[in-house]
Amino acid sequence: MSDTVLDVRNLQVQFQLDERLIRAVDDISFAVQRGQTLGIVGESGSGKSVTSLAIMGLVPYPPGRITGGEIAFKDTPDGQAVDLRSLSPTQLQQMRGGKISMIFQEPMSSLNPVYTIGFQLTEALCQHQTLSQAEARRRAIALLQEVKLLPPDEEIRSQLLAEFPKTQNSEPNERELQHQVNQQKLAILERYPHELSGGQIQRVMIAMAISCNPTLLIADEPTTALDVTVQATILDLLRELRDARGMSMIFITHDLGVIGEIADSVAVMYQGKIVESGPVLEIFSNPQHPYTKGLLACRPRPDRRLQTLPTVSDFMEVGSNDRGEVVIREKEAGEHQQWQGVEISEDELSQRLTMLKGRSPILQVRDLKVGFPVKGVFGQTKRYFMAVNGVSFEVYPGETLGLVGESGCGKTTLARTLLQLVPTMSGAIEFEGQNITRLSRGSQRQLRRDMQIVFQDPFSSLNPRMSIGDAVMEPLTIHSRTQQRKVQRDRVAYLLERVGLNPDWMNRYPHEFSGGQRQRVCIARSLALNPKFIICDESVSALDVSVQAQVLNLLKELQSEFELTYIFISHDLGVVKFMSDRIMVMNRGKVEEMGPSEQIYRQPERDYTRTLIAAIPTGSLERIHQRQAARSMVNG
Repeated sequence: MSDTVLDVRNLQVQFQLDERLIRAVDDISFAVQRGQTLGIVGESGSGKSVTSLAIMGLVPYPPGRITGGEIAFKDTPDGQAVDLRSLSPTQLQQMRGGKISMIFQEPMSSLNPVYTIGFQLTEALCQHQTLSQAEARRRAIALLQEVKLLPPDEEIRSQLLAEFPKTQNSEPNERELQHQVNQQKLAILERYPHELSGGQIQRVMIAMAISCNPTLLIADEPTTALDVTVQATILDLLRELRDARGMSMIFITHDLGVIGEIADSVAVMYQGKIVESGPVLEIFSNPQHPYTKGLLACRPRPDRRLQTLPTVSDFMEVGSNDRGEVVIREKEAGEHQQWQGVEISEDELSQRLTMLKGRSPILQVRDLKVGFPVKGVFGQTKRYFMAVNGVSFEVYPGETLGLVGESGCGKTTLARTLLQLVPTMSGAIEFEGQNITRLSRGSQRQLRRDMQIVFQDPFSSLNPRMSIGDAVMEPLTIHSRTQQRKVQRDRVAYLLERVGLNPDWMNRYPHEFSGGQRQRVCIARSLALNPKFIICDESVSALDVSVQAQVLNLLKELQSEFELTYIFISHDLGVVKFMSDRIMVMNRGKVEEMGPSEQIYRQPERDYTRTLIAAIPTGSLERIHQRQAARSMVNG
């Protein structure tokens, strides 16, 4: 039995906001064992990140402060535990990054954009160790190789030898070959954060976090913004590092599917409290708390096709007692019969596809090409990067076409081109039989009434100085549907109510709403002109899984009510499969394959699609059993 590395007892953290006192962490206790991973799961605002900041001594004061509890940390198996709250700022600074490290949610904002990754890595090393600059750079390279951002020396040598010109009388000079190997390794240190992808930046952050061989690593939502394939590789990497180094880990996320892939034990948080905890297999196979049951149920499962997703509110009711304390009651089975969801049969899916294809396409795309100029030395266009390269497909009225692929595959460029926000190089886009690539500016404005888009980030999509009522009303004013203020306000009130928001809130501003509520505002705005066709571009990827389920159900309801046609874009094949009649898989600007959603998932033709499917964090009991069995074999 491994010993305890971190023992948190009765931790309390409060924030003073104006006249209100918010208890962000409310008397929680948990322990982390040596070499094990504790998963902390919950929605935004549950207290997950504040808990991690309290452990690191980073709770911002003011307005926040730790008001009670103990955080006992033990570095070595035979050492004495120390209460982190009793340490001086200097002692705590030495502990951070040395014995306890943290990977933050937003890697791009965690790195300084004006310094190279080499500088930032060596700075982290020298902060806790006495090293020469040359030794620090060697250690930095070794760390980048350990996190697999840089290949091993042998692989670099093999690649250079393969590229060496083959002539009869020439052989690679060993000294020159080693020099080239060293140059390639040093080159990665000279790159800036903006020159790396999201997954590469996260590997740099992991390298910095493990640079001083910490006893405890805290990972706060480290994979939330990443593609499922990149997410899978990061989870594999964290597991490998944990096992190779004997490191303990706290992994924080809102997705129980991810927790099932990496955690040994789970603590479920809700409104500052831990409502349920235990071994991961026990929590997944026999959850006791209604909130846990709701979280497990609301994520789309690729192996089941449901009409609607269950939500957390289907499982519990939240109230308060006479003392103002939160009281949670589990709903009886009779109060909601759709907890497990009503499955759609294969016959129903086949009949729907036949019905859809019996109509004339609302959108036809033929051999579409979109390129971005790559400038040469003197600022002249040297070549074009083809973001969309010869794409052809059609969409039928009332259909949802799912568009899936990794970041950089061309999904968003294709979406913006369909709306003529990005110019085409060649090819045709026909909407209701009209080639929209040749429309005048005035005709394109008329087209905007019928074609709308819901963007990924609802906060940046809304003007912070404009009330949500005015934001939803703006399309009506621009397109002069009616200039009567009362008629416009009645339309806005109807749309807000239809997307599940109180019409009395129309004078409130975006910052007064949660992420899910802001996305509902964006959906209401997109419906203002009664469009026929809507593109949803990663419109639920930034939301908690419970809020995501609500928005996905809403989009399906609205499609039926308003006879909408969707292109639904996501990197998450599980979400796309739930929403879509057909799926189109893109890779490097081209279509890998396309077909009915069930067929794409169950019988993919291309290796790329199989990789996407294998990377979905299902959190199934079978996967958890397999992972635990494999780990037991490795550990003997």
